[in-house]
Amino acid sequence: MKIVKAKDYNDLSRKAANIISAQIIMKPHCVLGLATGSTPIGTYKQLVEWYNKGDLDFSEVTTVNLDEYKGLNRDNDQSYYYFMNENLFSKVNIDRNRTFLPDGTEPDSQKACDAYNQIIHSVGGVDMQLLGLGHNGHIGFNEPGIAFEKETHCVKLTERTIKANMRFFVSENDVPKEAYTMGIKTIMSAHRILVVVSGADKAEAVKNAFFGPVTPAVPGSILQLHNDVTVVADEAALSLCEGLY
Repeated sequence: MKIVKAKDYNDLSRKAANIISAQIIMKPHCVLGLATGSTPIGTYKQLVEWYNKGDLDFSEVTTVNLDEYKGLNRDNDQSYYYFMNENLFSKVNIDRNRTFLPDGTEPDSQKACDAYNQIIHSVGGVDMQLLGLGHNGHIGFNEPGIAFEKETHCVKLTERTIKANMRFFVSENDVPKEAYTMGIKTIMSAHRILVVVSGADKAEAVKNAFFGPVTPAVPGSILQLHNDVTVVADEAALSLCEGLY
């Protein structure tokens, strides 16, 4: 595991975007695993900037996203498809037919998960998977205690996650209670993994996930067993890890 220390969020975003852009340049037809959430936004913004300068070409890139809320269609401004479209897809020359997310409109969970597993296998797996890290060490929607051997599956969102998401919806009743997510097994099958973490509020999670024991109680800890992981974190996120890397 390689730890890259960034000065701040902007520096983190540039460093992470540089790693992704190198992947695209080295393999123009690569498969990128993408993540949503606040941390990757700066990374996507930097990639778009470089695309606009003519430094990047997304025309042959395929993407598969980590997760999607169950019950939200793509036009819903809280869906992850909408997020990806707003932050990346609509701003670069990517082929929309090669951008994949779990189908949040499919009510049959098994059908939705099987279909997404098939998509991931059909594109040949993920060359580079981008991840964030939750406060409790979760990756994707894989909360503590979820088995490491799972592929794409449907998860019931924790009360903490539902409460955290309430600010984005009109009422609590509108907040999705379930989501489809890549499982740990799928994430660990990626050839390379890039984790971006920012802020002092993530310092404990960083220490537990990357320098603590490997346990389902801290899902991100499994990444210690992958042979090609780069963590790009700012000074605040690494504040409890001095001398450990």
